Amino acid sequence: MHEVEIGYLGVRALGTLYRAGDLSPVEVAQALLARIPRVEPQVNAMMRLTPEHALAAARRSEDVFRRGETPRLLEGIPFTIKDLQATAGVQTDYASAVTQGSIPTEDAPVTNRLHAAGGMLIGKTTSAAEWGWKGVSEAPISGITHNPWARGLNAGASSSGAGVAAACGYGPLHQGGDGAGSIRMPAHFSGVYGMKPTYGRVPNWPISNNDLATHIGPLSRSVEDAALMLQAIAGPHPWDFTSLEASPLDYAALLHGASLKGKRIAYSPDLGHARVDAEVAAPVAKAVAVFEEIGAHVEEVSPAWGPLGPELVRFFWPATFTARLRHVPEFESQMDPGFVAMIRSAAGFTVRQFMEMRERRYDYIRAIHDFMEGYDFLLTPAVSVAAFPADRLQPAHWPQHPWDWLMWAEFSYPFNWSGSPAASLPCGFTPAGLPVGLQIVGRRFDDLGVLQASAAFEVARPWAAKRPPLATR
Repeated sequence: MHEVEIGYLGVRALGTLYRAGDLSPVEVAQALLARIPRVEPQVNAMMRLTPEHALAAARRSEDVFRRGETPRLLEGIPFTIKDLQATAGVQTDYASAVTQGSIPTEDAPVTNRLHAAGGMLIGKTTSAAEWGWKGVSEAPISGITHNPWARGLNAGASSSGAGVAAACGYGPLHQGGDGAGSIRMPAHFSGVYGMKPTYGRVPNWPISNNDLATHIGPLSRSVEDAALMLQAIAGPHPWDFTSLEASPLDYAALLHGASLKGKRIAYSPDLGHARVDAEVAAPVAKAVAVFEEIGAHVEEVSPAWGPLGPELVRFFWPATFTARLRHVPEFESQMDPGFVAMIRSAAGFTVRQFMEMRERRYDYIRAIHDFMEGYDFLLTPAVSVAAFPADRLQPAHWPQHPWDWLMWAEFSYPFNWSGSPAASLPCGFTPAGLPVGLQIVGRRFDDLGVLQASAAFEVARPWAAKRPPLATR
């Protein structure tokens, strides 16, 4: 089998070939380790490959299949870890010159669980935003991570390397982190599936200092692969006191076990305030109609809580990064100037302001949950814009600002704060051939429901066969 085709195989297909003896985990690891360096000059999705780790794990999994033992959930399945998550003995730079060269001594829980499920670590993907601060795929220490559909364009936020890796067939499973959209935005820009689970469903360590808004989850080319990855990484962990007590479900087995017929779905094209480019709004509206075709009741809404978000996020987003001000005197020349401008904008915030704004945000979160009690799901655009040049914070036709990229990403952060499960799935293309994502938001804890709704759309409008032009090598 050709290396390109191996890279695009899903979890289920790989397992079937392994059991039949038609392909081995070692052959898969070798194929990816040979192909990725050929594609990388076009996209820059990887910070580093981990051949020793991958081949050692592949040999162990190969022995499992050769001896006829019961394989683990992800036996011999390649995966990547974002360079904001710790990997024992593997350099983790956290996308900043301040922390460049760090070598963790322990795995983050998500890394450990993927190993324990039988996966093989292929490498670390670029976190193309310093400490994950922006929705643009560029960081001083790694440069631009290019959109796989058009070189030079934004691939979206700090998990952009994971999204590009999924789109380019670097194996089926890629870990992302989402503090204000950094799983869903790369999924939108790269034309893949990204799932932000309920907050706490997947343990996070170290716990992010952004007031419990960062979620860990999968990016993949299919809903089933994301479901299998979520099953492997979900569940409580002692290092994360916010992790949920519940054990994971067999998400993949339950994907097609429920019908959307009769489900109540809200659709908000703008959350009552957000600007959206027409080339994005049109394919999203067409995608919403699919849910009516498969039997759901769709109601267009303009939630009262929506317009309250912009003021809150422009306070909290810089506020939660202000601890990094201590690095500015020594490292400013090596730091992202937009990041420095943002944290400086919050330097005068007071504790009283923070607590008063926090009270307002909790009211906002309650309003979101009260709203969701009336619906099974909420549909929105994933992002307001299609990919634009990655050397900009905003598209040229949008208002310009020294650090405010949030103006084109108003659909994501509300559901980080509410802890709700939300996914971005490919729903079409712009006239220029750039991917567009549809966001599905569920009630808190209903991760399975979001996966099932995603799978229903995937069946109605398949997307996985579409491959970006920069991934053909």
